[in-house]
Amino acid sequence: MNKKTLQKQDPEIYQILKLEENKQQDKLSMIPSENFASKAVREAVGSVFMNKYSEGYPHKRYYEGNYFIDELEELAIKRAKKLFKLPADWEVNVQALSGSPANLAVYLGLLKPGDKIMGMYLPDGGHLTHGWSYEPDTKAADNNFKYLGGKRKVNISSKIFNAIQYKTDPQTKQFNYAEVEKIALAEKPKLIITGGTAYPREIDYVRMKQIANKVGAYYLADIAHEAGLVAAGVNKSPVGIADVVTMTTHKTLRCNRGAIILARAELMKKINRAIFPGIQGGPHNHSIAGIAVGLKEAMQPDFKKYAKQVVLNAQTLAAALTKLDFNIVTGGTDKHLILIDLSNKGVFGKKYARALDYAGIIANMNTMPQEKRPPADPSALRLGTPWITTRGMKVKEMKAIAVWMNAVMEIVKSKQDMDFAQFEIFISQNKKIKAIAQEVKKLCTKFPLDI
Repeated sequence: MNKKTLQKQDPEIYQILKLEENKQQDKLSMIPSENFASKAVREAVGSVFMNKYSEGYPHKRYYEGNYFIDELEELAIKRAKKLFKLPADWEVNVQALSGSPANLAVYLGLLKPGDKIMGMYLPDGGHLTHGWSYEPDTKAADNNFKYLGGKRKVNISSKIFNAIQYKTDPQTKQFNYAEVEKIALAEKPKLIITGGTAYPREIDYVRMKQIANKVGAYYLADIAHEAGLVAAGVNKSPVGIADVVTMTTHKTLRCNRGAIILARAELMKKINRAIFPGIQGGPHNHSIAGIAVGLKEAMQPDFKKYAKQVVLNAQTLAAALTKLDFNIVTGGTDKHLILIDLSNKGVFGKKYARALDYAGIIANMNTMPQEKRPPADPSALRLGTPWITTRGMKVKEMKAIAVWMNAVMEIVKSKQDMDFAQFEIFISQNKKIKAIAQEVKKLCTKFPLDI
């Protein structure tokens, strides 16, 4: 084997890696589904665990030589049980490659093709894997809480299953549980799903389970975004309430990319079979190793302080932006993420996100409740605090970030009608935006990442 370092072995990849390292170091990463994993987690993910094939489950493998892999997976499961305070009759799967396969495995394990599932409407903050489909060139009535989907089956969840969705309340932009119950009683889904990518408020898991019980449905709580906040006790936990809980591991939980499924033991038997041999072969053992390390980190007292600071930072940032005339969807946040309705500003999500990136602040364009614009250029901006809190930033820094975000908006607010290519030229050459980027970089040097 050639034992050269990456720099000597493949200088092209090495150069791209260094550019990415510099970007992460010099800019504020504020996409709420991203975080920064520790050196220990990265060491485990980059280890020789990646070399072993291990189809099956501990002590029931199809390949030989998996005795240490069995120890690894069992330890990851043990830590997940402890961290999320699982009841005695619940089990864990750590083999799902990511959140989408985890959700698909739950569907395939518990349902039959064609069964009805009911999740949150995607433009209101739901997720693709909760049954998204749409009717091209057709808009649903804003005052209709129920969405029956369309002919364009975007995700495999809507291709295999009969998917309907519930919307948020037009006034509050939050769940209206009475309306969710009405839809469930009328439609009789086999599975009800909560969770999403842009919903900043806590979910009443007990109420959703009551609704599921009324119609004889399973209840899946997808906590991909807030898993770390749940583990730390900062957000409520659906464990022991829902029938199944799924999560990704790289967001607020601050591990590497991967997923965990928690479920009642009798259901987990079916879900395990859906993972393997249903949709996957051998698990990614190096990812499981990183997750196990991250779970141990999340058990430490410092992680609880971190999770509390994540929420405090998000709430502080939301309040500061509100004072600067930014319209925060739902009026605030209970979590790590903020959704900004830019309808009262001069520029919308796509252009504003790109302008912020040039200023050293990485966020993402997003749809919002009662969305009137196309998903390729939606009305809202989504941003979050997990990564910058990992850097050690606190309330003072959130207020500074709000000021910079407002300054960028003031620079670009009259440019919405500009062609996007022209707009990018404008922001890339704008001296004021360059100056903000330098201020952001200066802040980042005070809170360096452990790269």
